[in-house]
Amino acid sequence: MSTSSPLALPFPNIPAIPGITPRIARARYKEWDRCDLTFITMDEGTSVAGVLTKSACTSSEVDWCREHLVQGKARALVVSAGNANAFTGYRGRQAVEAVTAKVAAHLGCPLAQVFVSSTGVIGVPLPIDKAEAGLEAAFAVQPCSWEEAAATIMTTDTFTKGAIATAIVGGQTVTLAGIIKGSGMIAPDMATMLGYIFTDAAIAPAFLQEMLSAATQKTFNCITVDSDTSTSDTVLAFATGKASHAPLTSFDDAGADAFQAALSDLCWQLAHLVVRDGEGATKFITVAVTGATSDSSAHKVAMSIANSPLVKTAIAGGDANWGRVVMAVGKAGEPADRDRLSISFGATLVAKDGLVVPDYDEAPVTAHINGDMVDIGVDLGLGDGQATVWTCDLTHGYISINADYRS
Repeated sequence: MSTSSPLALPFPNIPAIPGITPRIARARYKEWDRCDLTFITMDEGTSVAGVLTKSACTSSEVDWCREHLVQGKARALVVSAGNANAFTGYRGRQAVEAVTAKVAAHLGCPLAQVFVSSTGVIGVPLPIDKAEAGLEAAFAVQPCSWEEAAATIMTTDTFTKGAIATAIVGGQTVTLAGIIKGSGMIAPDMATMLGYIFTDAAIAPAFLQEMLSAATQKTFNCITVDSDTSTSDTVLAFATGKASHAPLTSFDDAGADAFQAALSDLCWQLAHLVVRDGEGATKFITVAVTGATSDSSAHKVAMSIANSPLVKTAIAGGDANWGRVVMAVGKAGEPADRDRLSISFGATLVAKDGLVVPDYDEAPVTAHINGDMVDIGVDLGLGDGQATVWTCDLTHGYISINADYRS
């Protein structure tokens, strides 16, 4: 693991989730001295839901998950780190089929209840012999901690990422826990890199899917590091039903709203951790757009700002160049009126009604963007639409990490 991001947060104390057992092993997909295969089992009856990349060049693992999420039940998850198994043709599919068949035979469960993910270099088939040897090792080891599992799914990440939330359902407390990896190639159009959520709540698969999709829209789909969407982006949620409340099937059920709020909070925490570990990042940037013609329009404008290399490098260099925000608003392709536009950095209004504010003092803006938490506010003055997205600055560290990625 490289030096931790200056924005890193400590890994939380995640308790055991009834019905979930994580294990890790060395498959040695790369020449490194670390575990790189994660094997997590779920008790029978576990519900599963997922959101997957909209990339047109998906990995075989994404294809497999998409095919089998419809049946709504899960018994195992296998995550391989160091090899994306994407753009590998029939050999990629053969590797997925070999992995799922081995796990299904070990657990005595249907193939469709084994889910898979891979992350790493694109274009290299997942070596079946190494995957099977890694699984044999995982079958035999003792369960691991959640932090160990979080470390094993990492690639260019600099710190382990996990989160926890709770909700009251049917008069009892249910726990939600999540681990995630992601640092570069982050501009989700579904979810984000690889993220896994586990809960002891009892939830019907279709309703779990509805809630996860809703949470994704306001969290994972609102982050970006570099405007690039991965071939392998996957978020899966597993609900074991070990809590003794009546199963949730719709928002008419008592406790459903509380669970949705907890799930959204968990996804929000995980999404922010990914931005905090953006490759080379030194600043966490919040972009809030109001006054748009619709929420969708506000989101597109916010992402245009958050994805702008000019905006991100200006902030990295401590340059209070608000004109770059004007540029990003104008190029977004959404309704905007120059003479109604207002821009602020932190608590300081810098431009209003198409002009710099009278007696503008750049000093407080410079001080704000030299901190590690930067807020950009834009009001379009056109309607009630609003959106908030999160990103990071763009530094030379991003270039260094990606130039050396395959070394």
